[in-house]
Amino acid sequence: MSPLPRIVLLAVAAAAAAAVTASATSLSGAANDLLPKYGLPKGLIPDSVASYSFDEATGAFEIHLAGTCYVHFGSHLVYYERTITGKLSKGAISDLSGVQAKKLFLWVYVTGMVAHPDQGTIEFQAGFISESLSASMFDEVPTCGSSVGAQLRGAAGVIGELGLLPVAQA
Repeated sequence: MSPLPRIVLLAVAAAAAAAVTASATSLSGAANDLLPKYGLPKGLIPDSVASYSFDEATGAFEIHLAGTCYVHFGSHLVYYERTITGKLSKGAISDLSGVQAKKLFLWVYVTGMVAHPDQGTIEFQAGFISESLSASMFDEVPTCGSSVGAQLRGAAGVIGELGLLPVAQA
């Protein structure tokens, strides 16, 4: 192969690699930027989005995070699994999976979110239970952490938190 085709081939490969890198770095922003278009604050999704898919026709989405993630929203601790799925519609997320919130000493699955712009709140639904928080808590995209939330998950965490038995923390 002569030098010119090799140079062109290398240039095309470098351009493709640059496009993939640019796409990967902007995915997080694009996923978070999608929420305000549907009347929801961008801070409902943490900063560690590795990839996502969204079907505009059905509203179905799937978000892949770089890893599991703990985020504090004020005094509320939230756990994000590596994969989050649901359906996005105007002012709401339904059929949500992959998000849990700590209530007292239990972790509950958040199954939906509804914006109430007239009240300035977001209602978080966990089955038949719901709680409304100020929408302004979610204005900024949160940074993932692995904080003490990891120590408080599961049966050992509940037992340790209640002080029923001494439990070694990993």
